[in-house]
Amino acid sequence: MDMEEPLLRNEVSNIIPKRQNSVNFMRCDFFSELPSKVGYKDVVHEYQQTQPEGESTQPPSKLEIEMWCRFSGTKNDKISKFQFFISSISEILEVQYFGCCYNPSLKTILKVLDYPFDLDTYEGSIEIVEAKELTIIPKLILQNELSVVLQKKNQIPPRNLDLYPKLAKDRVVIVLYVHNRPQYLQVVIDSLSRVEAISETLLIVSHDGYFEEMNKIVEGIKFCQVKQIFAPYSPHIFTNKFPGVSPNDCKDKDDPVEKHCEGTPDQYGNHRSPKIVSLKHHWWWMMNTVWDGLEETRHHSGHVLFIEEDHFIYPNAYRNMQLLADLKSKKCPDCYAANLAPSEVKSRGEGWESLVAERMGNVGYAFNQTVWRKIHKKAAGFCSFDDYNWDITMWSTVYPSFGSPVYTLRGSRTSAVHFGKCGLHQGHKRNLACMDNGGVNIVVADIDKVANIKPDWEVRKYEHQAGYQAGFKGWGGWGDVRDRELCMEFAKMYV
Repeated sequence: MDMEEPLLRNEVSNIIPKRQNSVNFMRCDFFSELPSKVGYKDVVHEYQQTQPEGESTQPPSKLEIEMWCRFSGTKNDKISKFQFFISSISEILEVQYFGCCYNPSLKTILKVLDYPFDLDTYEGSIEIVEAKELTIIPKLILQNELSVVLQKKNQIPPRNLDLYPKLAKDRVVIVLYVHNRPQYLQVVIDSLSRVEAISETLLIVSHDGYFEEMNKIVEGIKFCQVKQIFAPYSPHIFTNKFPGVSPNDCKDKDDPVEKHCEGTPDQYGNHRSPKIVSLKHHWWWMMNTVWDGLEETRHHSGHVLFIEEDHFIYPNAYRNMQLLADLKSKKCPDCYAANLAPSEVKSRGEGWESLVAERMGNVGYAFNQTVWRKIHKKAAGFCSFDDYNWDITMWSTVYPSFGSPVYTLRGSRTSAVHFGKCGLHQGHKRNLACMDNGGVNIVVADIDKVANIKPDWEVRKYEHQAGYQAGFKGWGGWGDVRDRELCMEFAKMYV
């Protein structure tokens, strides 16, 4: 865009109709009528009738449907007004950008204008804003000083480059995501320090907020290259506004109209809890940042292994994961990922002389860019599913949308153990207290100190396993429009 951009936006703002607060608009609203509902499908069908022949089969974006919903009247009236709207904007763009006879679609127009809109619901209400107000960061949050500092810290190169100047070409990058359980983190770091070949790779530690004791533990790592990243929009660093606790936020089962408070309840009538929603926000921000944002990893063609601050890692874990990553495409074409541990967290494995293909677990899982691209395309489903758990969201809506069963490949003996008694999730009763001194007593057998996976092993596949799957409606906690919008903004940070 050039210096005339504000003028162009002013011209466009005179053409775009104001949002209609009508029944017709309400049936377009993504949160009132999901795409699976008849009302939404009717609106999509109406909109597609405005498109040139040959383009009507393309599914419109939520942004396009939002614009269509701004036109009132009968269907024919709306079509007439909409086509006039497209024609008017096209004339502006012809003069300033494309020359004679250009006939762009609405999607093209919005792209050319660089989406100069402030979205106050899920790709929702559109208001023209000045260029100086536009940013590539989530639009509904004004960063505080700590948020800005943390975002700058994320650009710092890895430490220990002097000790480990080169990384192995076949490296599996390790990402450890943490919150604020220093006694757990120390156990995990100690276990990583004993992992064979750990010095060959990069360890990224992703923090949900900033906690000095956690930071100091990571700064003490000397066994490999290590990079710290900090979620700059974590609820834990915003003490008096969204995504933290806002003074006017609805609480528990408050009625927003009666209490004059802000918030959208979940499917069970409960309003958001910042400490709870931070779990899903951090995971999604981390994934987008690791795969698409960091210079160290965005071009990485291999696998990335994800572990948490309460996962004890066996000495053979890295070598086993390298083997699994290599064997996955050869032995299990249906496998999207590789795991260090069984999906049943209490299991230590079967002890067979074979590989195992099963549903994807959440302890020590690894996948590559190809799989990430498939996940990223499902951002709308991930961000709109009413469950504050990232893993349950993946099992219940993202994986089923791939169209075929999602398997992961693992060995028949575990190489990682979930040891935390006080999990981040804390079950589904939010007021449960948990006391844990962080004591861990995990005995590592000699067989688990070296790689114990054989390339010539066959694969045994578990089919029709129990667990969360398509049709589960979620545990709630993720009903607030602001959380869903922030989630979608994370998906757009780097693309």
